[in-house]
Amino acid sequence: MGAILAGMKADLRTTYLGLELANPLVASSSPLTGDLGSLHALEEAGAAAVVLPSVFEEEVGEEPTGPLELPQPYLDLLSGAKSALRIPVIASLNGTTAGGWLRLSELLQQAGADAIELNVYAVETDPYTSGAAVEDRTLRIVHRIKSTVRIPVAVKVSPFYTAFAHMADRLVDARADGIVLFNRFLQPDIDLDLLTVSPRLKLSSSDEVKLALRWIAILRGRLRVSLGATGGVHELEDVLKLLAVGADAVMLASVLLERGTSAVGELTAELGAWLADHGYPSVAAFRGTVSSAGAPDPAAFERAQYIATLEAGV
Repeated sequence: MGAILAGMKADLRTTYLGLELANPLVASSSPLTGDLGSLHALEEAGAAAVVLPSVFEEEVGEEPTGPLELPQPYLDLLSGAKSALRIPVIASLNGTTAGGWLRLSELLQQAGADAIELNVYAVETDPYTSGAAVEDRTLRIVHRIKSTVRIPVAVKVSPFYTAFAHMADRLVDARADGIVLFNRFLQPDIDLDLLTVSPRLKLSSSDEVKLALRWIAILRGRLRVSLGATGGVHELEDVLKLLAVGADAVMLASVLLERGTSAVGELTAELGAWLADHGYPSVAAFRGTVSSAGAPDPAAFERAQYIATLEAGV
């Protein structure tokens, strides 16, 4: 087949959240997606969609009946991006409660958002709050948003659930259109001179891809939902591995901050060349070839691989 495809271009199209994308590479939420100039540059470089920075629950309040103090600049950015770009624009909400701030989702839809990414980032510190209560709270948020808007909703989750596959299934039952794996928890640091907690951002590395890789491989074929991969994607190899296990979209952030917007174009070109060189006519033909549903040894993504790694002394 490789000889037949010589000189031909692979079809990079994919579907994510029901949206038709020119390729699987999506510019994830970052400072680059908060500016119309860089959004345009990302589109020109080849990004198939963009996720705007998050609106945080803390910015708009939780009172369900009181006036909603909307971050108007965000809505202006969203509507401006929709007017300027041809690619899908995904809005992002970041919060942990089912308060009145969720009414913002309807305004995001009215402003033209093609989809909403719900980022449920929470550090659970209350010793009296059970894991089941945390899950139920998240599911209530998803259900409320899906009851409010007609556009697709993806849920960006952390990996810190006791039974993650079960939680993913419950998200599908709550009508989530997609799951983004995984939210990257930013850890605090200590300034020893001032003896204060000091936030410090360290960009991701390719080593972090493995977490999403494992779980996308396990979920692909078991759940009817779009799967987005995020965290640690820097090189073509990272993109290929995530597509091989079944990702519908691959999110880019740190690599764009490090190398600039042109990185998405470079990765897109490399992806097309690799697929054609290896006999794959399209992303669709390659996707899921190494998922647990399609792999010769599905247990490799579960406990067996853990034992094999320890026995190898790695």
